[in-house]
Amino acid sequence: MLHDTPLRNCHRRFVESASRRAAEQQVAGIGQGVRPGAAQGRIAPVPEIEYLAYGPADASGVPCCELVSTFGPLEAEYAAIRRGTGILDSPHRGTLRIAGDDRREFLNRMVTQDLRQLDAGRAAESFWLNRKGRVEADLLLVELGDEMLIDVDIHRAAHTVETLRAFVFSEDVEISDVSASMHRLALHGREACAFLAAIAGERAALEPLRAVRLSLAGAEVVVARRDQTGEPGLEILLSRASAEPVWDALLAQVDLLGGGHPRARPIGWQAFNIARIEAGTPLFNIDFDATALPHETGLLGSRVSFTKGCYLGQEVVARMQSLGKPKQMLVGLRMEKDVLPMAGAQVFAAGDGGAVGPQIGPQIGPQIGMVSSSTLSPMLGAAAIAFATVRTAFAETGREILVAAEGEMATARTCPLRFWPSPERPEP
Repeated sequence: MLHDTPLRNCHRRFVESASRRAAEQQVAGIGQGVRPGAAQGRIAPVPEIEYLAYGPADASGVPCCELVSTFGPLEAEYAAIRRGTGILDSPHRGTLRIAGDDRREFLNRMVTQDLRQLDAGRAAESFWLNRKGRVEADLLLVELGDEMLIDVDIHRAAHTVETLRAFVFSEDVEISDVSASMHRLALHGREACAFLAAIAGERAALEPLRAVRLSLAGAEVVVARRDQTGEPGLEILLSRASAEPVWDALLAQVDLLGGGHPRARPIGWQAFNIARIEAGTPLFNIDFDATALPHETGLLGSRVSFTKGCYLGQEVVARMQSLGKPKQMLVGLRMEKDVLPMAGAQVFAAGDGGAVGPQIGPQIGPQIGMVSSSTLSPMLGAAAIAFATVRTAFAETGREILVAAEGEMATARTCPLRFWPSPERPEP
C-alpha cells in the first residue's frame, strides 16, 4: 500500500485495551449484583477494527491508502465530536513544503485565494486550477514564517507539485512533496481546542484558520485550525516518525474508563463523515473532482477571491461569475421518507422536468444529477440527508426532485449544503 498509516499497531492496542478494561469492570460488577437486563457474565470479544479503502486504486488494484472506518462503537465516536473530542488518523492527506523568499508572491499568482495577508501563523483555503479553470486540487495553505506547508488530498500531492513547478522560472521558490515523511492526525469536536491545550499549552487554543508550531511528546508539530464538522477542528501535521508517540500522548489524556477526558476518543471515518455532511462540508475526490469548476463545488465563497490579481484559470472563473450560473451545482438534499440514497444514486426531475429531456416514466422526468455523499443525521432526528450535483435549473432551495434509493424512487427537496448550523457558543 502506497500511503499506509504508521499507526495500525496503535489502533489494535487501543481496542484491545478498551475491551480488556470493559471486561474487567463487567466481571467486577458480577460479584456485586447487576441491574435487571445487564449482561450476565458474558465477556464481549475484542472488537474488530474496520478499515475502508480511500480513493482510486493503483494499476494493480491495490488501494492508495486505507482509513479506519470505525473502532467499533459508531454512536460513541460521533458523540465525541458533538460533545467532546474525536481523534482521527488521516493517512489520506498529503503534505507539500514550499520554501524560498518568493513563495507567497509566487503562490498568490497561482491559486484562487488572496495570499497577500497570509502572514506567519495564518492559514488559507484555496483551489489550484488548470488553464481551463478546472479544480486541480483543494488546498489548505499554512504559512509558518520560514516555510509554507500545504495540505492536499494524497492522490493529488505529486500532481500538484509537478504542475506548480512548471510555473517556477527565476523565483526563489522550492516545492517538494513530503507526504512520505509526514503524517496527519486531526482533532474534531466541541472540546478539541481545550483538549489539545491541556497537553500542549494555551497556544493550542486557536482561532479558525490560524496555525502554530507546538511540541507534542517531544516532537515538533504544526497545528492548523480548520472547522469541517460544525465544531472546532485541528489538523496536526507531524513527521511520520513521531506519529506513534504523539498518538500515544493524545490517548494518554483520553483514559476512557479511568477519568481524564472521557468525552475524547479515537474515531473513524464514518463518524467524521456523518458530522461533515451535517455541517455542509464537501470534499475533493468525493463530492467533486478535477472536472469541476469552482462555481460547481459549493465552496466558491471560501476558496476564491474576486478582488485579487491574476491567477491560472482566472479568466474562466471571472467569466462564469459575470455571465451567471454554471450548468450544474452541488446542493443539499433532504429526503421526505426514511430511505437513504447511496453515493452514485441517480437524481431525476419530478414530473416532466420542464421538458428538459426524455421522461423515464409517468411521474419521473429526465436524470438531472447524481448523489455524492449521504448519511442519516443524528442532529436532525435520523433524517436522511445527502449532497448531489444537479443541473442548475433544479438547484433552487425547496425544489422537489426524485432520487433512486433502496429500490424505489423517493422524493427529496433541495436545500443549502449546511444542514446543521453549529449554535453560537464561546470558544473553548
